Amino acid sequence: MNRPLLSLLPTLILAMPALTAHAQAKAPTDGAPAAASPAAFLDLRAQTPIHGDARAGSAKDSVCSACHGPQGIAIAPNFPNLAGQSATYLYVQLKQFHQGQRSDPVMTGQAAPLSDTDMRDIASHFASLAPKPAGTADANSRGAQIFLTGDPSRGIPPCQACHGSDALGPRVQPGTAPHPPWSTFPRLRGQSAIYLTKRLTDFRHGVHPGSSNTRVMEGVAHTLDDADVQALATYLSSL
Repeated sequence: MNRPLLSLLPTLILAMPALTAHAQAKAPTDGAPAAASPAAFLDLRAQTPIHGDARAGSAKDSVCSACHGPQGIAIAPNFPNLAGQSATYLYVQLKQFHQGQRSDPVMTGQAAPLSDTDMRDIASHFASLAPKPAGTADANSRGAQIFLTGDPSRGIPPCQACHGSDALGPRVQPGTAPHPPWSTFPRLRGQSAIYLTKRLTDFRHGVHPGSSNTRVMEGVAHTLDDADVQALATYLSSL
């Protein structure tokens, strides 16, 4: 070995642990699972209204009922009511949890083993249940103003444009007829203020950016301040 190389040996020996660690970090470990790929973005504008077997779904909802209630009315205000909700909307939410566009400590695990047929049946079951009875909302409240007319001076669009003037969501029937690109928007009427506040806050913070609907809501939610969010949640929960 020539003398210049001999002079480099101490440096190379000292560097070996770091080089080895770097190589181990870069190389995959035998038998270790590959890192999960990010869930694909879900463009819901082409989602057709779904078909499902509500009767079959009623036999598959025992776990769902623990949080969302046996009749689809949530047992606690941090959970959404599912009774009377759009079947297409419910199917899409289950699909997003199943595929990873949305994540939740409970729902991710519950949706993981469901087949596409299961998701359609469960969604159809809850959609067939009687919704929460109507309440009495203050038509002159700030929440009513935002929902029905928005606030052009601050760039706030009226929520009714997508969710309907009565907050019952779009009226879309299963079938092959042309459908509007907002057919996957939800019914908001009668949801709890706590749940609605959390969802609007999540949209403001970009918590679940996995679908075209979420992108729309993120843009809307960024126009709202905390007082607007509370006003909207209070108004919708009292409908």
